[in-house]
Amino acid sequence: MPRVVAAPDKFRGTASARQVAAAIAAAAAAAGWACDEAPVADGGEGTLDAIGGRVRSSRVRGPLGEAVEAEWRLLSSLPGTVVGSGPMALIEMARATGLDLAGGPEWNDPMRASTEGVGDLILAAVAAKARRVVVAVGGSASTDGGLGCLNALRPRGRLAGVDLVVAYDVTTTFVGAAAEFAPQKGATPAQVALLGRRLERLAQVYLDEYGVDVRSIPGAGAAGGLAGGLAAVGATLLPGFDFVADTIELAERIEGADLVVTGEGFLDEHSFDGKAVGGVVELAEEAGVPVLVVVGEAFDSGPVPAVSLVERFGRTRAFEDTLACVEEAVSAHLWALP
Repeated sequence: MPRVVAAPDKFRGTASARQVAAAIAAAAAAAGWACDEAPVADGGEGTLDAIGGRVRSSRVRGPLGEAVEAEWRLLSSLPGTVVGSGPMALIEMARATGLDLAGGPEWNDPMRASTEGVGDLILAAVAAKARRVVVAVGGSASTDGGLGCLNALRPRGRLAGVDLVVAYDVTTTFVGAAAEFAPQKGATPAQVALLGRRLERLAQVYLDEYGVDVRSIPGAGAAGGLAGGLAAVGATLLPGFDFVADTIELAERIEGADLVVTGEGFLDEHSFDGKAVGGVVELAEEAGVPVLVVVGEAFDSGPVPAVSLVERFGRTRAFEDTLACVEEAVSAHLWALP
């Protein structure tokens, strides 16, 4: 029986990666294929769902100071090798200080939005006896350079013996985070300039206080500089997709498959620059396995052709009945194979 590996990212706003993987599996079953469901993420939103683990929840400070209930995960062990072995907590910063929690860019206060809630989550994980804490960054409301998080973690002695890891989804520089992403968080041009200067000053503060120059660390600008702030206090920064792929042993699961299906909501030039879809395509190509990319909408085809649900089924159905569209698109591809 031929085997397909279903390794999609989320279709933001319409379906989770696990839901899309299940739709791919349904198409595979109907066509007489076996399917290995392996949903992925790039270190941003969706990382908890991709990896799993025991569900925990903590009440923390939201991006604008309001209390929110934030889900996180506690894992007893991991099969991958990127962050070593042993008990680990997995935190998705967007669950505590995400832009959606602030009401989107139109309701966010980009100058006040803070990462304090991320610090609250880290402390909750430490209180639960986690000795390794992975923070998946992406989808943030803030551009505070991680200052709110570090303030919440004071005194630093509470982190003694705890390994911090940041799984980042963009390679933006620390200071560049303001110009590149603050406008998406509701910042005006004047506020972008102010946030950029604030990050410049903060980088110097981190250098003076911790002896770490976050301006030179790739990915330090992820989540409005949260990645850099955590790096300043000793966190290791890792590309998010690499962390997820290693943890779920994706390369091993792709080996020997007959097809890999991946996808996401919007395909653009960023999709092949450290993001999940590009990472899956690269692993499939290394293994010599053909790959099918199914996306909600394609703005850049990238190195492999992509099936656009909007183009094939129309915008309304693609957004309102995404999973059925994914199943139909994959089914059509499988039945067309020799």
